[in-house]
Amino acid sequence: MLGETIRLAVRAIWRNALRSFLTVLGVVIGVAAVIAMVTVGQGSSAQVTQDVESLGTNLLMIRPGQRQVGPNRSSETARPFDLRDIERLIREVPAIETASAAEQSAMSAVSGSYNHRTTVVGASNAYLDATDWALVLGRRFLSGEEQGGRAVCILGETVRQELFGNTDPVGEKIRLETLSCEVIGVLEAKGASSFGSDRDDIVMLPVRGFQRRIAGNTNVNLIYVAVRDGASTDVAKSEIEAVLREMRRIGLGEEDDFNVMDMKQFATMLTGITDVLTGLLAAVAAVSLLVGGIGIMNIMLVSVTERTHEIGIRLAVGAQARQVMQQFLVEAIVLSLMGGLMGIALGLGLAAVAAQVMAIPFTPEPWVVLGAFGFSALVGVVFGYFPARRAARLDPIEALRHQ
Repeated sequence: MLGETIRLAVRAIWRNALRSFLTVLGVVIGVAAVIAMVTVGQGSSAQVTQDVESLGTNLLMIRPGQRQVGPNRSSETARPFDLRDIERLIREVPAIETASAAEQSAMSAVSGSYNHRTTVVGASNAYLDATDWALVLGRRFLSGEEQGGRAVCILGETVRQELFGNTDPVGEKIRLETLSCEVIGVLEAKGASSFGSDRDDIVMLPVRGFQRRIAGNTNVNLIYVAVRDGASTDVAKSEIEAVLREMRRIGLGEEDDFNVMDMKQFATMLTGITDVLTGLLAAVAAVSLLVGGIGIMNIMLVSVTERTHEIGIRLAVGAQARQVMQQFLVEAIVLSLMGGLMGIALGLGLAAVAAQVMAIPFTPEPWVVLGAFGFSALVGVVFGYFPARRAARLDPIEALRHQ
Protein backbone atom coordinates (compact mmCIF):
# COMPACT_ATOMS: atom_id res chain seq x y z
CA MET A 1 0.00 0.00 0.00
CA LEU A 2 2.78 2.41 0.93
CA GLY A 3 4.64 1.56 -2.29
CA GLU A 4 1.58 2.44 -4.36
CA THR A 5 1.20 5.71 -2.42
CA ILE A 6 4.83 6.62 -3.12
CA ARG A 7 4.38 5.76 -6.82
CA LEU A 8 1.34 8.05 -7.03
CA ALA A 9 3.24 10.81 -5.24
CA VAL A 10 6.21 10.57 -7.65
CA ARG A 11 3.84 10.61 -10.63
CA ALA A 12 2.06 13.72 -9.31
CA ILE A 13 5.39 15.46 -8.76
CA TRP A 14 6.67 14.51 -12.22
CA ARG A 15 3.46 15.80 -13.80
CA ASN A 16 4.50 19.31 -12.69
CA ALA A 17 8.28 18.85 -12.78
CA LEU A 18 9.27 22.50 -13.16
CA ARG A 19 6.91 23.68 -10.43
CA SER A 20 8.12 20.88 -8.14
CA PHE A 21 11.77 21.82 -8.71
CA LEU A 22 11.13 25.49 -7.94
CA THR A 23 9.20 24.41 -4.83
CA VAL A 24 12.09 22.39 -3.37
CA LEU A 25 14.73 24.97 -4.31
CA GLY A 26 14.55 26.47 -0.83
CA VAL A 27 15.22 23.05 0.73
CA VAL A 28 18.09 22.45 -1.72
CA ILE A 29 19.71 25.77 -0.85
CA GLY A 30 19.15 25.28 2.89
CA VAL A 31 20.61 21.78 3.03
CA ALA A 32 23.53 22.73 0.74
CA ALA A 33 24.34 25.81 2.82
CA VAL A 34 24.28 23.91 6.12
CA ILE A 35 26.49 21.09 4.83
CA ALA A 36 28.92 23.46 3.10
CA MET A 37 29.22 25.75 6.15
CA VAL A 38 29.74 22.94 8.65
CA THR A 39 32.18 21.03 6.42
CA VAL A 40 34.28 24.12 5.67
CA GLY A 41 34.22 25.05 9.38
CA GLN A 42 35.45 21.60 10.37
CA GLY A 43 38.15 21.78 7.71
CA SER A 44 39.27 25.14 9.10
CA SER A 45 39.42 23.69 12.63
CA ALA A 46 41.44 20.73 11.36
CA GLN A 47 43.83 23.10 9.59
CA VAL A 48 44.32 25.15 12.77
CA THR A 49 45.12 21.97 14.68
CA GLN A 50 47.58 20.84 12.00
CA ASP A 51 49.31 24.24 11.98
CA VAL A 52 49.74 24.25 15.74
CA GLU A 53 50.95 20.64 15.77
CA SER A 54 53.47 21.50 13.06
CA LEU A 55 55.00 24.00 15.50
CA GLY A 56 54.99 21.38 18.25
CA THR A 57 52.45 20.41 20.87
CA ASN A 58 55.11 20.84 23.56
CA LEU A 59 55.72 24.48 22.66
CA LEU A 60 55.22 27.50 24.92
CA MET A 61 55.35 31.17 23.89
CA ILE A 62 56.32 33.88 26.38
CA ARG A 63 55.62 37.57 25.84
CA PRO A 64 56.01 40.61 28.09
CA GLY A 65 52.66 42.11 29.04
CA GLN A 66 49.58 40.32 30.34
CA ARG A 67 47.01 41.43 27.76
CA GLN A 68 47.99 40.72 24.18
CA VAL A 69 44.94 42.10 22.36
CA GLY A 70 42.37 44.83 22.79
CA PRO A 71 42.53 48.52 23.71
CA ASN A 72 44.00 47.85 27.17
CA ARG A 73 46.94 45.73 26.07
CA SER A 74 49.69 46.12 28.63
CA SER A 75 52.55 44.62 26.58
CA GLU A 76 53.37 48.11 25.34
CA THR A 77 54.52 49.26 28.82
CA ALA A 78 55.75 45.98 30.32
CA ARG A 79 59.53 45.59 30.54
CA PRO A 80 60.82 43.39 27.70
CA PHE A 81 62.97 40.33 28.31
CA ASP A 82 66.64 39.97 27.37
CA LEU A 83 68.88 37.04 26.45
CA ARG A 84 70.02 36.60 30.05
CA ASP A 85 66.41 35.88 31.06
CA ILE A 86 66.32 33.01 28.54
CA GLU A 87 69.58 31.58 29.89
CA ARG A 88 68.25 31.70 33.45
CA LEU A 89 64.98 30.00 32.46
CA ILE A 90 66.93 27.14 30.85
CA ARG A 91 69.06 26.79 34.01
CA GLU A 92 66.24 26.90 36.56
CA VAL A 93 63.37 25.06 34.82
CA PRO A 94 64.35 21.39 34.34
CA ALA A 95 61.36 20.72 32.03
CA ILE A 96 62.73 23.08 29.35
CA GLU A 97 64.44 21.29 26.46
CA THR A 98 65.47 24.47 24.65
CA ALA A 99 64.45 28.12 24.31
CA SER A 100 65.09 30.94 21.88
CA ALA A 101 64.28 34.57 21.32
CA ALA A 102 62.35 35.43 18.14
CA GLU A 103 62.57 39.14 17.32
CA GLN A 104 61.23 40.23 13.96
CA SER A 105 60.94 43.19 11.61
CA ALA A 106 59.53 43.76 8.12
CA MET A 107 62.31 44.64 5.67
CA SER A 108 63.17 44.58 1.97
CA ALA A 109 65.54 41.83 0.85
CA VAL A 110 67.58 42.62 -2.29
CA SER A 111 69.69 40.40 -4.53
CA GLY A 112 70.94 41.93 -7.75
CA SER A 113 67.92 43.41 -9.52
CA TYR A 114 65.41 41.41 -7.43
CA ASN A 115 63.64 42.99 -4.48
CA HIS A 116 61.22 41.32 -2.04
CA ARG A 117 59.49 42.58 1.11
CA THR A 118 59.79 39.95 3.83
CA THR A 119 59.93 39.28 7.58
CA VAL A 120 63.39 39.25 9.13
CA VAL A 121 63.61 37.16 12.31
CA GLY A 122 66.39 37.31 14.86
CA ALA A 123 66.68 33.90 16.53
CA SER A 124 69.09 31.11 17.40
CA ASN A 125 69.43 27.47 16.35
CA ALA A 126 67.24 26.68 19.36
CA TYR A 127 64.35 28.34 17.50
CA LEU A 128 64.67 25.74 14.73
CA ASP A 129 64.73 22.98 17.34
CA ALA A 130 61.72 24.36 19.23
CA THR A 131 59.62 24.72 16.09
CA ASP A 132 60.94 21.49 14.51
CA TRP A 133 62.10 23.34 11.39
CA ALA A 134 64.70 21.59 9.24
CA LEU A 135 67.04 22.89 6.56
CA VAL A 136 67.03 21.58 2.98
CA LEU A 137 70.22 23.36 1.92
CA GLY A 138 73.29 24.66 3.70
CA ARG A 139 73.85 24.71 7.43
CA ARG A 140 72.76 26.26 10.70
CA PHE A 141 74.50 29.10 12.54
CA LEU A 142 77.90 28.31 14.02
CA SER A 143 78.44 29.01 17.72
CA GLY A 144 80.77 31.90 16.90
CA GLU A 145 78.23 33.39 14.50
CA GLU A 146 75.52 33.32 17.18
CA GLN A 147 77.75 34.75 19.90
CA GLY A 148 79.33 37.38 17.67
CA GLY A 149 76.15 38.29 15.79
CA ARG A 150 77.75 37.87 12.37
CA ALA A 151 75.87 38.99 9.27
CA VAL A 152 74.83 35.54 8.03
CA CYS A 153 71.27 34.48 7.21
CA ILE A 154 69.03 31.50 6.45
CA LEU A 155 66.27 31.97 3.85
CA GLY A 156 62.71 30.68 3.79
CA GLU A 157 61.61 28.97 0.59
CA THR A 158 59.48 31.93 -0.58
CA VAL A 159 62.38 34.38 -0.25
CA ARG A 160 64.66 31.94 -2.05
CA GLN A 161 62.22 31.66 -4.97
CA GLU A 162 61.74 35.43 -5.18
CA LEU A 163 65.45 36.26 -5.14
CA PHE A 164 67.17 33.20 -6.62
CA GLY A 165 64.51 30.99 -8.21
CA ASN A 166 65.36 27.29 -8.00
CA THR A 167 69.12 27.86 -7.84
CA ASP A 168 71.23 27.18 -4.75
CA PRO A 169 71.69 30.53 -2.92
CA VAL A 170 74.19 29.24 -0.32
CA GLY A 171 77.29 31.45 -0.38
CA GLU A 172 75.48 34.32 -2.13
CA LYS A 173 75.05 37.78 -0.62
CA ILE A 174 71.75 39.57 -0.06
CA ARG A 175 71.06 43.04 1.29
CA LEU A 176 68.49 43.71 3.99
CA GLU A 177 68.06 47.41 3.32
CA THR A 178 71.50 48.67 4.48
CA LEU A 179 72.73 45.38 5.97
CA SER A 180 74.62 42.94 3.74
CA CYS A 181 74.60 39.29 4.82
CA GLU A 182 75.78 35.94 3.51
CA VAL A 183 73.23 33.18 2.82
CA ILE A 184 74.28 29.98 4.65
CA GLY A 185 71.10 27.87 4.36
CA VAL A 186 67.53 27.39 3.15
CA LEU A 187 64.64 26.32 5.39
CA GLU A 188 62.24 23.51 4.62
CA ALA A 189 58.96 24.76 3.09
CA LYS A 190 56.03 24.88 5.53
CA GLY A 191 53.36 26.64 3.46
CA ALA A 192 50.61 29.01 4.56
CA SER A 193 49.29 29.21 8.10
CA SER A 194 45.61 29.10 9.13
CA PHE A 195 45.55 32.90 9.01
CA GLY A 196 46.72 32.99 5.40
CA SER A 197 50.25 34.24 6.15
CA ASP A 198 53.17 32.60 4.34
CA ARG A 199 55.42 30.94 6.92
CA ASP A 200 58.16 30.54 4.29
CA ASP A 201 58.41 34.30 3.70
CA ILE A 202 61.21 34.70 6.22
CA VAL A 203 64.90 35.58 6.56
CA MET A 204 66.55 34.38 9.77
CA LEU A 205 69.56 36.11 11.37
CA PRO A 206 71.43 35.35 14.61
CA VAL A 207 69.51 37.15 17.34
CA ARG A 208 72.52 39.13 18.58
CA GLY A 209 73.20 40.33 15.05
CA PHE A 210 69.54 41.32 14.67
CA GLN A 211 69.62 43.27 17.93
CA ARG A 212 72.87 45.05 17.13
CA ARG A 213 72.39 45.79 13.43
CA ILE A 214 68.60 46.12 13.01
CA ALA A 215 66.76 46.66 16.30
CA GLY A 216 69.45 48.77 17.93
CA ASN A 217 68.68 47.35 21.39
CA THR A 218 68.87 44.13 23.41
CA ASN A 219 65.11 43.69 23.92
CA VAL A 220 63.41 40.32 23.55
CA ASN A 221 59.64 40.49 23.05
CA LEU A 222 58.97 36.84 22.20
CA ILE A 223 60.48 33.62 23.56
CA TYR A 224 59.79 30.15 22.18
CA VAL A 225 60.22 27.35 24.74
CA ALA A 226 60.24 23.64 23.86
CA VAL A 227 59.31 21.33 26.75
CA ARG A 228 61.13 18.03 27.14
CA ASP A 229 59.42 14.87 25.85
CA GLY A 230 57.36 13.29 28.60
CA ALA A 231 57.22 16.48 30.67
CA SER A 232 53.89 18.19 31.30
CA THR A 233 53.49 21.54 29.57
CA ASP A 234 51.17 22.62 32.40
CA VAL A 235 53.87 21.90 35.00
CA ALA A 236 56.52 23.59 32.86
CA LYS A 237 54.26 26.62 32.44
CA SER A 238 53.75 26.91 36.22
CA GLU A 239 57.51 26.63 36.86
CA ILE A 240 58.31 29.24 34.19
CA GLU A 241 55.74 31.62 35.67
CA ALA A 242 57.23 31.18 39.15
CA VAL A 243 60.78 31.87 37.89
CA LEU A 244 59.67 34.89 35.85
CA ARG A 245 57.78 36.37 38.80
CA GLU A 246 60.95 36.10 40.88
CA MET A 247 63.14 37.52 38.10
CA ARG A 248 60.80 40.44 37.53
CA ARG A 249 60.24 41.05 41.28
CA ILE A 250 56.47 40.67 41.15
CA GLY A 251 55.05 40.67 44.67
CA LEU A 252 52.47 38.34 46.15
CA GLY A 253 49.00 39.27 44.91
CA GLU A 254 50.35 41.43 42.07
CA GLU A 255 49.37 40.69 38.48
CA ASP A 256 51.92 39.13 36.12
CA ASP A 257 53.45 41.53 33.60
CA PHE A 258 54.08 38.66 31.18
CA ASN A 259 52.07 36.00 29.41
CA VAL A 260 52.91 32.30 28.92
CA MET A 261 50.80 30.73 26.17
CA ASP A 262 50.57 26.96 25.75
CA MET A 263 50.18 26.16 22.05
CA LYS A 264 47.66 23.43 22.90
CA GLN A 265 45.52 26.05 24.66
CA PHE A 266 46.01 28.36 21.70
CA ALA A 267 44.78 25.63 19.34
CA THR A 268 41.78 24.92 21.59
CA MET A 269 40.90 28.63 21.69
CA LEU A 270 41.12 29.02 17.90
CA THR A 271 39.16 25.81 17.30
CA GLY A 272 36.48 26.99 19.74
CA ILE A 273 36.14 30.30 17.92
CA THR A 274 35.90 28.49 14.57
CA ASP A 275 33.26 26.10 15.92
CA VAL A 276 31.12 28.96 17.27
CA LEU A 277 31.30 30.87 13.98
CA THR A 278 30.49 27.68 12.06
CA GLY A 279 27.48 27.04 14.28
CA LEU A 280 26.18 30.58 13.80
CA LEU A 281 26.58 30.42 10.02
CA ALA A 282 24.92 27.00 9.90
CA ALA A 283 22.00 28.31 11.98
CA VAL A 284 21.55 31.23 9.60
CA ALA A 285 21.72 28.86 6.63
CA ALA A 286 19.13 26.57 8.26
CA VAL A 287 16.58 29.41 8.11
CA SER A 288 16.34 28.83 4.36
CA LEU A 289 15.15 25.30 5.16
CA LEU A 290 12.16 26.81 6.93
CA VAL A 291 11.58 29.05 3.92
CA GLY A 292 11.72 25.94 1.73
CA GLY A 293 9.22 24.23 4.01
CA ILE A 294 6.82 27.14 3.66
CA GLY A 295 7.19 26.85 -0.12
CA ILE A 296 6.29 23.16 0.06
CA MET A 297 3.23 23.88 2.18
CA ASN A 298 2.13 26.60 -0.23
CA ILE A 299 2.43 24.41 -3.33
CA MET A 300 0.69 21.50 -1.60
CA LEU A 301 -2.24 23.76 -0.75
CA VAL A 302 -2.37 24.76 -4.42
CA SER A 303 -2.21 21.08 -5.37
CA VAL A 304 -5.13 20.25 -3.05
CA THR A 305 -7.19 23.01 -4.66
CA GLU A 306 -6.32 21.85 -8.19
CA ARG A 307 -7.14 18.21 -7.38
CA THR A 308 -10.31 18.78 -5.36
CA HIS A 309 -12.44 16.97 -7.95
CA GLU A 310 -10.02 14.01 -7.98
CA ILE A 311 -10.14 13.86 -4.18
CA GLY A 312 -13.95 13.91 -4.29
CA ILE A 313 -14.01 10.93 -6.67
CA ARG A 314 -11.65 8.93 -4.46
CA LEU A 315 -13.72 9.63 -1.36
CA ALA A 316 -16.96 8.81 -3.22
CA VAL A 317 -15.72 5.37 -4.35
CA GLY A 318 -14.73 4.38 -0.83
CA ALA A 319 -11.28 5.80 -0.09
CA GLN A 320 -10.81 6.61 3.58
CA ALA A 321 -9.85 10.07 4.78
CA ARG A 322 -6.57 8.77 6.26
CA GLN A 323 -5.61 7.32 2.84
CA VAL A 324 -6.13 10.69 1.17
CA MET A 325 -4.17 12.37 3.95
CA GLN A 326 -1.37 9.81 3.58
CA GLN A 327 -1.15 10.42 -0.16
CA PHE A 328 -0.60 14.16 0.17
CA LEU A 329 1.67 13.80 3.20
CA VAL A 330 3.86 11.30 1.33
CA GLU A 331 3.94 13.65 -1.65
CA ALA A 332 5.22 16.49 0.56
CA ILE A 333 7.83 14.22 2.16
CA VAL A 334 9.04 12.96 -1.23
CA LEU A 335 9.36 16.56 -2.44
CA SER A 336 11.37 17.47 0.64
CA LEU A 337 13.62 14.40 0.43
CA MET A 338 14.32 15.09 -3.23
CA GLY A 339 15.40 18.58 -2.23
CA GLY A 340 17.49 17.09 0.58
CA LEU A 341 19.34 14.73 -1.76
CA MET A 342 20.06 17.50 -4.27
CA GLY A 343 21.14 19.77 -1.41
CA ILE A 344 23.55 17.15 -0.06
CA ALA A 345 25.19 16.74 -3.46
CA LEU A 346 25.43 20.52 -3.97
CA GLY A 347 26.67 21.17 -0.42
CA LEU A 348 29.44 18.56 -0.60
CA GLY A 349 30.46 19.88 -4.01
CA LEU A 350 30.66 23.48 -2.76
CA ALA A 351 32.59 22.37 0.35
CA ALA A 352 35.08 20.45 -1.80
CA VAL A 353 35.65 23.48 -4.04
CA ALA A 354 35.99 25.80 -1.01
CA ALA A 355 38.47 23.42 0.63
CA GLN A 356 40.55 23.40 -2.55
CA VAL A 357 40.51 27.19 -2.87
CA MET A 358 41.20 27.80 0.85
CA ALA A 359 43.83 25.02 1.04
CA ILE A 360 42.15 23.32 4.01
CA PRO A 361 41.27 19.65 4.55
CA PHE A 362 37.99 18.39 3.06
CA THR A 363 36.44 16.63 6.06
CA PRO A 364 32.76 15.77 5.46
CA GLU A 365 31.10 14.20 8.49
CA PRO A 366 28.42 11.49 8.04
CA TRP A 367 26.40 12.87 10.94
CA VAL A 368 26.14 16.26 9.19
CA VAL A 369 24.88 14.65 5.98
CA LEU A 370 22.44 12.36 7.80
CA GLY A 371 21.27 15.22 10.02
CA ALA A 372 20.59 17.49 7.06
CA PHE A 373 18.75 14.68 5.24
CA GLY A 374 16.67 13.88 8.34
CA PHE A 375 15.84 17.53 8.87
CA SER A 376 14.66 17.84 5.28
CA ALA A 377 12.34 14.86 5.88
CA LEU A 378 11.04 16.55 9.02
CA VAL A 379 10.36 19.71 7.02
CA GLY A 380 8.22 17.63 4.63
CA VAL A 381 6.24 16.10 7.53
CA VAL A 382 5.68 19.39 9.37
CA PHE A 383 4.79 21.55 6.39
CA GLY A 384 2.95 18.82 4.49
CA TYR A 385 0.65 17.92 7.37
CA PHE A 386 -1.73 20.89 7.12
CA PRO A 387 -2.40 20.58 3.35
CA ALA A 388 -2.82 16.77 3.74
CA ARG A 389 -5.28 17.22 6.59
CA ARG A 390 -7.21 19.77 4.55
CA ALA A 391 -7.46 17.31 1.65
CA ALA A 392 -8.67 14.52 3.96
CA ARG A 393 -11.41 16.71 5.44
CA LEU A 394 -12.99 17.69 2.13
CA ASP A 395 -16.68 16.88 1.80
CA PRO A 396 -17.05 14.35 -1.09
CA ILE A 397 -20.20 16.00 -2.50
CA GLU A 398 -18.72 19.50 -2.39
CA ALA A 399 -15.50 18.18 -3.87
CA LEU A 400 -17.37 16.52 -6.80
CA ARG A 401 -19.13 19.82 -7.53
CA HIS A 402 -15.78 21.65 -7.71
CA GLN A 403 -14.65 22.60 -11.21
